[in-house]
Amino acid sequence: MSTFTVIDPSTGSPITTLERAEVEHVDAAVASAVRAQRAWAALAPVARADALRAFARVVESHVDELAALEVKNSGHPIGSARWEAQHVAQVLNYYAGAPERLIGSQIPVAGGLDVTYHEPYGVVGIIVPWNFPMTIAAWGFAPALAAGNAVVLKPAELTPLTALRLGELALEAGLPDGLFQVVVGSGSVVGQRFVSHPDVHKVVFTGSTEVGTEVAAGCARMLKPVTLELGGKSANIVFADADLEKAAAGVPGSVFDNAGQDCCARSRLLVQRSVFDRFLEMLEPAVAAWKVGDPASEDTQMGPLISASHRSCVQGFLDGVDVAFRGSAPEGDGFWFAPAVVLAQPGDRIARDEVFGPVLAVLPFDDEADAIRLANDTAYGLAGSIWTENLGRGIRISRAVRSGVLSVNSHSSVRYATPFGGMKASGLGRELGPDAAEHFTEVKNVFYATE
Repeated sequence: MSTFTVIDPSTGSPITTLERAEVEHVDAAVASAVRAQRAWAALAPVARADALRAFARVVESHVDELAALEVKNSGHPIGSARWEAQHVAQVLNYYAGAPERLIGSQIPVAGGLDVTYHEPYGVVGIIVPWNFPMTIAAWGFAPALAAGNAVVLKPAELTPLTALRLGELALEAGLPDGLFQVVVGSGSVVGQRFVSHPDVHKVVFTGSTEVGTEVAAGCARMLKPVTLELGGKSANIVFADADLEKAAAGVPGSVFDNAGQDCCARSRLLVQRSVFDRFLEMLEPAVAAWKVGDPASEDTQMGPLISASHRSCVQGFLDGVDVAFRGSAPEGDGFWFAPAVVLAQPGDRIARDEVFGPVLAVLPFDDEADAIRLANDTAYGLAGSIWTENLGRGIRISRAVRSGVLSVNSHSSVRYATPFGGMKASGLGRELGPDAAEHFTEVKNVFYATE
């Protein structure tokens, strides 16, 4: 069995060494999950609900520990990491209400009674990226467990530590052995086995569009349902009638949060031409004030990039572009990168491809039609923001922009009580929201003859 080293991105130093799972380890985990799922699905809904609430309470009691792990493993600022750990508990609590509400329908038909039931798939394979290891994992495993499934979770090799700890906490909370397992390994082995294994009946994947396309193709060959949350190149549209001070103050957080390593990052800033220069003047001090530094410090707003190779990739996007201004970042050890604001043209690579780093492409637009054209001039359609004081305009633009998650006069993307997902190359299906547990079930229709 091969091993790999987990690195602290703020120092470049090793944290620990882990073993990579091979196909036989995945198969053993799935076999254990199959056994556990049968008993789990047979429980009364209230028993599953109680178990998930117990899991949430254990997570709540370990928020500080989980946050510290995320700071060290992912370089997330401590304030963000603490919110992420609390979010896991909140998602578990929210979906603890689902088992008793997975109700079917009684449909009027001639000659009898027609009833539908929500039946769990069985075993669900969840593949999680490195940028938000805890939160994205919870979006999958909480509703999947609530619906009566077992879960085998594959975290990214770069950031496996909080997922492994959540697997331990699930057992401490009393979840049955084998019901929620974390298997660490490469996507080409563990993830691919999720796709090909006949006893994994649904796959949830979050990651790049390129890999997601391959996952979807593999699941199609198996006639296996798949949920995909993929890349983004989201637009932040600022009209001349907006509260420009508030809009400018919000820009750094919309794109530099998590060092820009966020599919929802508003990495294209579209500003109406009549206020373009003025807005950039307002934006520059906001970028300069964005604090990049030690992720363990309470006042840090942005930590390092995840790896040296990823930093090189992000740096490559700045070759030959017109950099308007930059923020600051520490020097020395760690994968640090100063936020950058770039003046771009619609056809530029920086304006079309996902950077996945703290780089903002700024473009002017003339009117509503031009703003809509530019916002939709991308293969992606995940998130975006619209800044205007005109209610009618806000409604018109939000309906016209082809993105799954939009906010007006804010940069909100994720709330566990509302659906989340993308259009176009940003994915298939939806996560979160009141219907998420149903997405982990198959509808069975039964007709009871009475004549």
